[in-house]
Amino acid sequence: MPLIDIGRKAPAFALQDQDGTKHALKDLAGKAVVLYFYPKDDTSGCTAEACQFRDQAPDFKKSKVMVFGVSPDSVESHRKFVDKHELNFTLLADPKDAEGDPKVCMKYGVWQEKSMYGRKYMGVVRTTYLIGPDGKVAERWDKVKVPGHADAVLEAIREL
Repeated sequence: MPLIDIGRKAPAFALQDQDGTKHALKDLAGKAVVLYFYPKDDTSGCTAEACQFRDQAPDFKKSKVMVFGVSPDSVESHRKFVDKHELNFTLLADPKDAEGDPKVCMKYGVWQEKSMYGRKYMGVVRTTYLIGPDGKVAERWDKVKVPGHADAVLEAIREL
């Protein structure tokens, strides 16, 4: 599925967090939401990105924005990642289905063919969505480069 264009309604989801609590987009109506998709818990780039959001959490909270990280990792993996890096926001588990595809990652178009050392495989392409209080995509960052990313997201929130 393609990435969701700015101005389009964000696809519905209901996923468990690192504590097993279910979060649904419909329950966040009227709030701005940062939904950042990342490949894997506790890898270098994903840890750096998560720590940026952790360190900027007071600014996101001040802006009344909910931050959610999403990956195909399990609830248990997310719990360990949160504990190890003292993350102060919610990680959502989007486990792979019987075909090996994470449903929400697919809905948001971030489950794509990747290549490493000439080997092709399916995986999450680092992408961030800012969903406005109206439930529509207000901003999207594709193939995110980690340094300074949380700052860029905050800047877009201020313009929302």
